[in-house]
Amino acid sequence: MPDARYRAVLWDFGGVLTESPFEAFRRYERRRGLPDDFIRSLNAVNPDDNAWARFERGEIPLEEFDRAFGAESRAAGFAVPGAEVIALLYGEPRPAMVEALRRCGQHYVTACLTNNVKTGMGHGLPATDARAAQVQEILGLFDHVFESSLIGARKPEPRFYRMALEALKVQPREAVYLDDLGINLKPARAMGMTTIKVEDADQALRELQSILDLPLLDA
Repeated sequence: MPDARYRAVLWDFGGVLTESPFEAFRRYERRRGLPDDFIRSLNAVNPDDNAWARFERGEIPLEEFDRAFGAESRAAGFAVPGAEVIALLYGEPRPAMVEALRRCGQHYVTACLTNNVKTGMGHGLPATDARAAQVQEILGLFDHVFESSLIGARKPEPRFYRMALEALKVQPREAVYLDDLGINLKPARAMGMTTIKVEDADQALRELQSILDLPLLDA
């Protein structure tokens, strides 16, 4: 029987249910002749108030983000249009993770906790219509979706997690949270949530399966 100590399973989106955008960043950097991890390192400078942070909180529109990110990247030595980076955010879905989400939804409240952006295409989608349809199908599996660009807070800000838990009427100890970034897991863990750092689908699902006592991996 599924573990009744838990009431909710919370999921990050990119890098958990889909391929990590960092993989797409690296491919882009190689094509453009940029230093490895240039985009990630740029986003780590002034992380609470840089162009990326303001865009994820919905404080600036796409056009302003494009200019601001371009200026920040130029100052770091390589001009990168912000709009080109946004187009890299949504990778291929991970079927095993999506199936696990379906199974969890039969026993627990499920919610997506995602840092995203507004681009005028729904859920911050900058990609093709086909990719947009894939993402919307996955989002439709959740009971609730919490988007940084709509609620004005972003991970790892503790208030993001508090807002989600309050809306779900779930205590931290009753929630399991999966994310591919340790920085996003740290405040959730400090609040009392059980956390899983997603390195790959098989590892993450083995951990989640063990925690919930729920079959998530096909033999």
